[in-house]
Amino acid sequence: MTLGLSATAGGGPGEGSGGLPAGWARATLGELGEWLGGGTPSKKRPGFWTDGTIPWLSPKDMGPNVLMATQDLIHESALDDSPVKLVPPGSVALVVRSGILVRKVPVAFVPFEVTLNQDMKAVVPHHGIDARWLAWAVRERERHILENCRKHGTTVASLEMSRLMGTEILVPPHEEQLRIVAEVEQQIARIEAGEEAASTALSNATKMAEQVTSLGSRGCLEECELFPAPLAKADIDDGQIPELPAGWKWSRLGQVASVVGGITKDSKRQGDPDYVEVPYLRVANVQRGEIVLDKVTTIRVPLEKAEALRLRRGDVLLNEGGDRDKLGRGWVWDGQIDNCIHQNHVFRARVIDAEIHPKLLAWHANGFGKSWCDRNGTQSVNLASISLRKIKLLPVPIPPREIQEELVKTIELHLESVAIARAMAEDALARARDLRASLLHAAFTGALVPQDPADEPASVMLDRIRAVYGAKVPRKRAARKPRPTPPGQEELPS
Repeated sequence: MTLGLSATAGGGPGEGSGGLPAGWARATLGELGEWLGGGTPSKKRPGFWTDGTIPWLSPKDMGPNVLMATQDLIHESALDDSPVKLVPPGSVALVVRSGILVRKVPVAFVPFEVTLNQDMKAVVPHHGIDARWLAWAVRERERHILENCRKHGTTVASLEMSRLMGTEILVPPHEEQLRIVAEVEQQIARIEAGEEAASTALSNATKMAEQVTSLGSRGCLEECELFPAPLAKADIDDGQIPELPAGWKWSRLGQVASVVGGITKDSKRQGDPDYVEVPYLRVANVQRGEIVLDKVTTIRVPLEKAEALRLRRGDVLLNEGGDRDKLGRGWVWDGQIDNCIHQNHVFRARVIDAEIHPKLLAWHANGFGKSWCDRNGTQSVNLASISLRKIKLLPVPIPPREIQEELVKTIELHLESVAIARAMAEDALARARDLRASLLHAAFTGALVPQDPADEPASVMLDRIRAVYGAKVPRKRAARKPRPTPPGQEELPS
């Protein structure tokens, strides 16, 4: 994709006073429109939330460049008896208080009448300021806003409104704003199409990796002769047991590996001089298909415990607790840290007599074992877990020993191909992000579309706005007009 850079005889955008593109001027966000806040109608008054027809906008609704609808509707009685304000169609909404503000500022053009919750602000642009252009302008200034307008020391990230409204914007003539919006939205549509394709490829690569390891660990990468292999009954839910190739057999984890739980931290005895300090792995270190060691903590334990729980190369680590999707998640320890042990929320499975290759066991646990642990685990208010007794009953497919090494190599070759596809998709997403940033920078520095000397200069337009709104006197709410077509059914403005 190429950017449509405007040019003059000098090869760049025409310059006006102060080094700005011809016809452009400087202003602050606060000068460009009327800023409105919101509130939440009392949940103790069900009438505010029953049979609602008025869209009520909150951060969870923000996503696309043009807002299509809101999840919540309020009754019009809330307009008179609650803090909400009615915002006319053609406004720009942005989030000013939310955890998402640590990384982005959600902003969108709102083509329909709306109300806001207290974590939102809306700008109703003054005459001469195009709302869609203003939404893109705020998005282009996102990094500046996050670095200069975000409050510090608050529990939930929020923006300092005086700094936000004081943020400087380069304003083109009104007609050029419309040309910028048309070109930006055309090129953004192409970028988003590329991002969607790359995201789909990335998702497919992830699914393919899961299929390769899950199917490969039970010998089904290629067509093979299959036959049913029922297991002995146990007081657990095995679900549907897959068929295996000839020569394979099903066993239980406890029959092929020595499985133990880890250490529980005794906070009261961390200063005991008879204890030794050793590194230990937590649930966060044991990911699906990898051991992450960027943050490894230490613990003081009795010497005999340190000896008993010391990890050996080839041990398979499986998570015992955490969020439900973490149960059974794990990978193979490769001896990266000396004298390392594991906490009580991580199981260690040490294969007995080389019955199964550790990688085949770990791949199986991350595939079949994920759904098996979900069925057989328990859930408390904040934590899911699976007991040591039950994890020992995990069904495990055992291939003939003479094919195991070759099977591992075959699976790893497939994974290398998947990794290449994943890297290409991630690179495409990164390039799309860079292209989006370059596009917006060009748009808001006068390099995307040409300047037209016939356009009324932005300075003239801004002078009119400042003459009328310079004192920033709040505008009285106008009488309500007939309700527009409900969101999602109207034809969006072009």
